[in-house]
This record gives sequence, structure tokens and C-alpha cells, in this order.
Amino acid sequence: MDLTDQQMDALRELGNIGAAHAATTLSTMLNTTIDMNIPDISVIDLSHVHEHISDEIAAMVLFKIDGELSKGGYLLLHVPVKSAIGLVNAMLGMEDLTRPMDEMDESALLEIGNIMVSAFLDGTAGLLNVIMIPSPPGLVIDMPHAALQGIIAMQLEGNDNEVVLFRTELKSSDYSLESDLILLPDRLLLEELIQKLEQVLTLHQ
Repeated sequence: MDLTDQQMDALRELGNIGAAHAATTLSTMLNTTIDMNIPDISVIDLSHVHEHISDEIAAMVLFKIDGELSKGGYLLLHVPVKSAIGLVNAMLGMEDLTRPMDEMDESALLEIGNIMVSAFLDGTAGLLNVIMIPSPPGLVIDMPHAALQGIIAMQLEGNDNEVVLFRTELKSSDYSLESDLILLPDRLLLEELIQKLEQVLTLHQ
């Protein structure tokens, strides 16, 4: 999967805009500052997913991307379990970080993920002038690389073994929260995103 430097920069900017919208939404929900890094974009082999994602057990809220673009990608909110409990505590005014996750936490994470991912897609869709909406969310609590390998394998449908991984880290020092937004487009969706981006860039030149 060959991408030019210009295409990588354009995709990075797309991810940056989407993640900024999600970070602003999370900041408003928690009434605190959310720090965000520049999206890391990697073209990786399916067998090397574990080199990019920690083995720490995490809560992952998964959405399929729907709307006016090709339906061939996922957006994932990845939150290590300790941060997931801290995030729910911050939302609900609770303090116990040592408690196990329960149905209340899972329900809250689904709602938080839905709000953040909707904000991400609104930001990117606004840039591309298309409609992008998330499917109903699913929640997985597992070792991230194992879950991601399953998602990617299902998404690729045997076409190839490479995937483009967009990863943006969001942090809050006030609540010691760490989370990632991970965009996993398949080849068709990726090509469509690049085409739309190139059209936008041409209009602004």
C-alpha cells in the first residue's frame, strides 16, 4: 500500500481535525483541558499490530463508519481499563479507582464513545463536505492487539494483509486519563478519503 508524503500529510491533517473535535467534546464533558498529539499514521502488516498497541487490557468502543463514503472502515475509542474507570468517575462524580468495571461503566463508556466518535466524524465530514455517521457502538474489553487483529481481519476480508492505522492520543493530567482514537479504513475507503482530500486541497490552492 504505497502512499506519497503529500497523501500522508493530508491524511494526518484529516485525522488531526477529527481528533481535535473529539478532544474538545471530551474537554467539555469533563470540564478540563485535554491534551492531544498529532495523529500517527502507519501502514502496517496485520501480523505487526502488537508492535503499535499496548498489551494492557482495555475497553474498546467500536463503530463502523457509515454515510456517503464507502462502508469499509472502523473508528475505535481505546481506553485502558484504569483510565476507563477514571473517565466514568469523572463523568459521574465518583472516586473509587480500584473497583472492577460493571454494567454502569460499560453503559457510560458506550455513551462517551458515541459522543466522541460522532464529533470526530462531524469534523472530518465537514472538511470533506460529505455525511459521515457512526453505526451503533459495540464494546470489547480485551487485550487491544488481539481485538484489533480480529477487527482488521474481518475488515480486510482476505484482500491483503496491510492496513492504515491512524492513532491519536488524548490525555487529561487532571484525571490521569489516557485514551486513543484509532481509525481503520479499508483500501476502498482510504482511496475515497484521499480523493476527497485532494479535491479539497485543489480548491484551496
